[in-house]
Amino acid sequence: MTSLGKILIIDDNAKLLADALPMYGYEVDVAQNGKDGVKLLVANKNYDVILLDVLMPVMDGWETLKLIRQQEQYNHIPIIMLTSVDETQKQISGLKIGADDYIVKPFILPNLLARLEAVLRRSKWQVAGSARRGKQLDESSVKLIDSLTLKEREILQYLAKGVSNQEISEKLFVKEVTIKSHLNNIYKKLNVENRVQAILLAQQLGVI
Repeated sequence: MTSLGKILIIDDNAKLLADALPMYGYEVDVAQNGKDGVKLLVANKNYDVILLDVLMPVMDGWETLKLIRQQEQYNHIPIIMLTSVDETQKQISGLKIGADDYIVKPFILPNLLARLEAVLRRSKWQVAGSARRGKQLDESSVKLIDSLTLKEREILQYLAKGVSNQEISEKLFVKEVTIKSHLNNIYKKLNVENRVQAILLAQQLGVI
């Protein structure tokens, strides 16, 4: 079977993923903590995706994420954070550090597989030599961008800064329910489920 990609799992409880992902065509390496994960990354620089748990011994996910993103040679590798806490503000902070997506535990395997496929697809849009900035957008991506109104793009800018719905409504002089309506339209157009995913995709597409 042709490999769909090589994944580095950094998680102190990775047995389920380590057993399941090879069945779907992925190669996997596993590290029990961030320190060992970084060692594996340095030794094997050809990973396509990193699955990074937040809560781990020795070096947690946030420290590991920062350390990896400080190294320019690894900036092209998508990192999906695995977290047991669904806190939007922390997730947005993580996006600023360099996370590419989030999955909240407990998760179902089809959801994880779909997110893996999505980040792998987005990573192929990157232009070599200008990691995380220059993007090669396919026709469907251009359509996504064009579908957003100026107001929706402005709201996405506020979301990326961690501004709440109420604060956005005050800045734009509209009711909060209007902001919620705009958000629902944004989610539908970008085919995402929440604001963190919307911010993530907007960054990948160069909208914000």
